[in-house]
This record gives sequence, C-alpha cells and structure tokens, in this order.
Amino acid sequence: MNRESDNMREHGPERRGGQGLDPHQYDSGDATILALLAETPAADYADLAITWRDDAYEVWSRRGMIRFKRFADARGALSFEVVEQIGENPIANQDPFIVSTIADELDAAARSGNRTDDPNRAYFEPRVLSHPYAYERIAQLFDSPRAPDVVVSPKAYAYGIQPGQHGALDIVQCRAPLIFSGPGVRRGLFKLNARQVDVAPTIARIAGLPKIAGLDASGAPAEVYLKRQDGQPLDEIIDDNAGRPRHVYMILLDGQSHSELRHQLENNPGAIPNLAGLVERGAMLSHGSIVNFPSITWPSHSTILTGAWCGHHDVVNPTFHLREHRETVPIQGNVFEGERYLNHDVETLYEAFQRAGGAGTITASIHEPQGRGADHAAFERRIVGDKARLKALTGDMISDVSPRWAADNMPGMTREEVVDIRGMAQLITLFEHCSGDAPVFVAHEFVLTDGAGHDYGPHHEGQREALYRTDKRIGAVLDLFRARGLLESTLFVVTSDHGMAAQRVELKANPAREPERAGIQGVFAEPMIYLRDLRVEVERARDLRSIRVTVLDNDALPDGEHPPLAGARVTIHGRGDAVIAETRTPESGRVAFATPADISDAELTVSVELKGFNARRLRADGASLAKDIRKILYANLNS
Repeated sequence: MNRESDNMREHGPERRGGQGLDPHQYDSGDATILALLAETPAADYADLAITWRDDAYEVWSRRGMIRFKRFADARGALSFEVVEQIGENPIANQDPFIVSTIADELDAAARSGNRTDDPNRAYFEPRVLSHPYAYERIAQLFDSPRAPDVVVSPKAYAYGIQPGQHGALDIVQCRAPLIFSGPGVRRGLFKLNARQVDVAPTIARIAGLPKIAGLDASGAPAEVYLKRQDGQPLDEIIDDNAGRPRHVYMILLDGQSHSELRHQLENNPGAIPNLAGLVERGAMLSHGSIVNFPSITWPSHSTILTGAWCGHHDVVNPTFHLREHRETVPIQGNVFEGERYLNHDVETLYEAFQRAGGAGTITASIHEPQGRGADHAAFERRIVGDKARLKALTGDMISDVSPRWAADNMPGMTREEVVDIRGMAQLITLFEHCSGDAPVFVAHEFVLTDGAGHDYGPHHEGQREALYRTDKRIGAVLDLFRARGLLESTLFVVTSDHGMAAQRVELKANPAREPERAGIQGVFAEPMIYLRDLRVEVERARDLRSIRVTVLDNDALPDGEHPPLAGARVTIHGRGDAVIAETRTPESGRVAFATPADISDAELTVSVELKGFNARRLRADGASLAKDIRKILYANLNS
C-alpha cells in the first residue's frame, strides 16, 4: 500500500510528553515486558503488554507480538497497518459481536477448558475472546502525555481479589449496555458497531444541538457536535420524524454487565419493569457499545460525557502520573474536584447544552464522575437547591437499604446504596428548586450495580438484587418526570462505563504490579506503568583518552528541560568488565574520566545507578547492551 498516493498521513501520538518508550527507556521497557510475560506469576496472568516506541505501537503477548501504525486520510478517517509480526497477532480478532450473552459466556468458558454451569464462575482464556477496535483504542491512549510507558491488559479472570473486575481490553470487560428511549428514537433491537465515543454525538444529534468548528477523530479541523469528537451519531437508531426531546436524562448503571442486563430483560422483565419499559419504548443495542481503554470508571465516564477517548480528554486512568510535576494524581480516590484535570480542548455535554441553550440553561451531574460545566455537580461541590432540604430528605430516605448487605457481611454495599440514596435526594431537591424550568440535561450515576459486580461477581444473586433496587430508583425518576408532565418530552439514555468479568479470586492476581516486585523502578498505577529512567549522555574524545558522562532525569520539567541528577554512581568498564574508574555525579550531573586509548568504544562500557531510577548500561558509543527480548519470548515462533 502506497500511503502517500492514497493521501494518507502517518498519525502517531498527537501530543508528545514522555508517554511510551524513548531510546533511553528501551532497556527498562524491555525488562518490564519480560517481567510481565516471561516470569511467573505475571506471565500466567497478563494477556498483553502494550507500548509505543520508534514510531509504532507495540502489543506483546506470550503467543506473539505486533507493531502497528496509525494513519489518517484527508477526511480524518483512521486506518491501521501492522508493520511487524512475530507468531500470532494477539489482537487480530476484533469482532464486537461475540460473547454477548450468558449462554455465550458459558460456551466461551467451556472452550477455555473451564466448563461450568455457573456464569459467575465463567473464566475465559484470551484465545476465545476478541479485542474490539483494539488498534484505535490503543493508539488513542498514547495521544495523551499522561499516558503510561507500558500498559497491561490482564487475562479476563486474573485481575484482583474481588469476584468481579474490569479494566482490560477484552470484549467482556469492554462491552457496556446502551439504550435510547424517547423522542427522536427509532424503536427496536439494533445490531450496530457502536463505541462509547458515539454516545455523546448521538445525544447531540437527537437533541438538535448545532454543529461547531472543532476537531475530528484524527485531530483535524471539522464541523462537529462537540469540540473534540472521536465518535459519530448512531444514525440507525435516530428517527428525524419523531420530534426532538426538550430534556435529556442519562442513566449510568456503573459496572452493569450487558449480558446480565440482557438476561434479565429477556427472562425476568418483571423484576426490572422500569428498564424494561424504557427498552420497549426505545432502541436497545443488542451487543451494547465498546468502551474506552482502559475500561475503568473515571476515564470511561469522561469519554461518555465528551465523545472523546481518554487519550484526548486526558483523564487516562483512575490514577495517573504527571511526569513534568513528579506528581501522581489519584483522581478516583480523591473523588472531589476532579474536573480540572479534564483537557480544555474537549467539551462536555453539559457545556454543549449550555452553549446551545444560552443563559439560563441548567444542567446537572448527580454523582457522575465527570461534571465539568454542570450547574449542579456534587463532586465539584456545586449544589443547586436548598441544602437544608437536601440534608433532611437524605435523612428521611437513608434507611432504604437492602438488608441483604448486612446479612452477607458486605458493609461496602451498604455504603454504595447510601450514595445512590443521596443521589435521589439531590434529584428531588434539584427539581424542586428549578420548579417549571427543569434541567435540560442530567447525567445520573448509580453506583450500586458496580459495587455488587465487584463484591459478588457479574451474575450473582447479590448483583441482581442491586440491579432490581436500582430499577426501583429509576422508577422514582420516571415518576418525577411523569408528575411534572416531562416524561414524553424527555430522551432517556441508559448505559454503563465498562463491563464486568468473573475473577479467580484465589489467584490474588495483579500482574501490573509484578515488574515492581522484579525490581523495576516506576510509578505503578494499575494497569499503567510509568518508568523512572535516567537519560545518560556519553561523549568520548576523538583521541579516545577521555570520556564525559552526563546524567539527567528522563522526565522533562514543564519547560521541557531534563534536570541533572546528583549522586548517581557512574562506573567505566573496560575489557572483561574490569572497572577503570568510578565516581558520583555532582549537582551538574556531569563527570569526566581518563580512559585508555587502546580500548575501543565497543569495548568500553558505562553503567549508571541511582536510587529510585532504573539502572543504565551502555557502550561508550551510546549503543544499548539490552537483551533481544524477541529471541527470549519467541524463540520457538515463526516470524
């Protein structure tokens, strides 16, 4: 393929800021990949080790590896090309339609050698799963300077000590339910190639928001509904003759398994009559939508609300590392005041509705992890309504907690349900305050389904109890709209931030932390690894009688400069690894040595060590002494 004649441009990481591996990190990066894929126990638990270097994206697994590139054409359409492959392409299967029901999950478990009749113990090997839109979702991540050096995608069942978990690239953890119900929607069950980035532009199109000059999925100027728009409207479910909604209410069932919801709708709709009613009156995607990678709460919610992948909105993980500030941000752990970390080059639906509606347009975030631009956003400490009324109402409702949680000794579930109760109190006081001028857009996060998915597993009766109780609260939402005469004029959107996969808890697996136990130095923010590396610059005199070594921090400061490092031990080795000289760096980070002229650059090596950083070893001419990890991992595989 001639990319130039096809008017294609190579489209690597959009904003360089240290993500992926630069030449100073090849040694530590390769050591990290080996620690993940060649050493136990990580090698038994990790599916993929992913990075970017030397102008290509890399995906490593025990069964094979690929390097691929991303291209964009003149219209902004993205395409991908594998430029190197050894053994099997581990993400070749990108089918978004497999393993979408409980029956499919039981079959996949059986084909994995884990036959069971209990879907809550259905454990899948990578070979029976797919990785939908894997090229796009991997490449987008590394567009952000907050992206890691290496990201890990564990096997579906090997990521934690809770019965349910998510975060990986595979189909089960990356499929979320998606339902649209109300004005502007064509009713029915639709089998569509849908992604989480398509949700926001679909809402915008149904609601009639105007297009603006912004950026498309390739970062090129385009007419779009949101400032940075990676997705496209799902035109198949839109009925332009069915009117436009006056209000939009998004219901986010955090962590709700698509296959479990579909099972309940098909086999037990009476237990979730409100969700079943929304489906009956609307459009449901039979195979859901494919979420952000990593498939984790905080980045996924920002993707739903912006129509941009996390590599563009910059909330790349529940915890991410800011290299330039040497600061690790646990945005999910902090919970509050996280909107400031969202990239200003993207736009939230709250902001888009206010832009279109003008002054007086009210939007609200009810416990939604992304609330930038919302008038009401409790996580940003912005409350619309009477706070005394809110406190009193919460107190009146606080006892509405399932006794199951106490009986099962699950105090965390009680706390999760209290969060949802507080959310309902916020909704009531918000609408009381707004009176006849109801919010035009609300995003309402229900957390109980996620807590139950983690604590019980995706198909346990405890998770089903959480879904049933959440459906009752959705019924209260619908009753509120009905009482105010708003039900028929409101578009309801139901989705989730990720899927949920059953875990083999006895493994106590957490492969992303294994390189740390192997001595790799870095910031470990599962599933992301930010390496702490030395930038070593070596210059030998032409007469071969001296050598100068400069040791810098490989992570640049905000001004782009790499600060010198004092106290690093620099050792010069000659033939047979004999030590010629050794010293420690001063404040300048620079040291010089006399060297024998009869020892060539190829025979002279430099090693550098400093606590908290990965050690470096290189030849005097700057060549790496790293092992060939391709030979180590794939000695028995054909290229």
